[in-house]
Amino acid sequence: MRIGMAWTGAGQLRRAGTAGALVVALLGGAACTGTAPGGPAAAGSAPAPTGAPPTPTGAPTPAGAATSGPPAAQVPDVLRFTGTTLGGAAFDAAQLAGKPVVLWFWAPWCATCASQAWTVAEIAPRYRDTVPIVGVAGLGERKAMKEFVTEFELGATPQIEDGKGALWKRFKVTEQSIFVIIDRSGTIVHQGFLDGEALTAKVAALAGA
Repeated sequence: MRIGMAWTGAGQLRRAGTAGALVVALLGGAACTGTAPGGPAAAGSAPAPTGAPPTPTGAPTPAGAATSGPPAAQVPDVLRFTGTTLGGAAFDAAQLAGKPVVLWFWAPWCATCASQAWTVAEIAPRYRDTVPIVGVAGLGERKAMKEFVTEFELGATPQIEDGKGALWKRFKVTEQSIFVIIDRSGTIVHQGFLDGEALTAKVAALAGA
């Protein structure tokens, strides 16, 4: 439809010069204010802020605010200990909270420990994420302990150096080889000798529990 027809439908036809001047005046007023004079906010513009400003993405959660995700597992007293591995790394048992854990107390000169080492080396990597097995080496020299780990391919399993017997005393271990099994709640459910077959069965059962 032509402009002349639209204006005829609305009323009396005005001269082209007068209409052009009116349009320029209206556009000039809108450009200064950002909104039509006396009208609502222009389409697509942000509404005037009301209340508290929104929290920006990535900002820290205020204290006391609810957070998503599962809560961190409570660390039981039995896992409140630290040590140093034979490789020289710091070890904190608190990181194992919420999982079943097997502590293996061994000595480098112990023939029984050597017979169990092959089973530990075989199953420990398989259950690393579900039932961690942690060795606690004592009653021997550090050099002999490291040679034991190398000979029986135990490098993939954490092995804590306990030459002074602090952890052996903590768990009241008086002989080797002893397995201390701790369930998810932090309760000791076994402490004593296990052959390879029995150890494998207990670890598999804990992983499926």
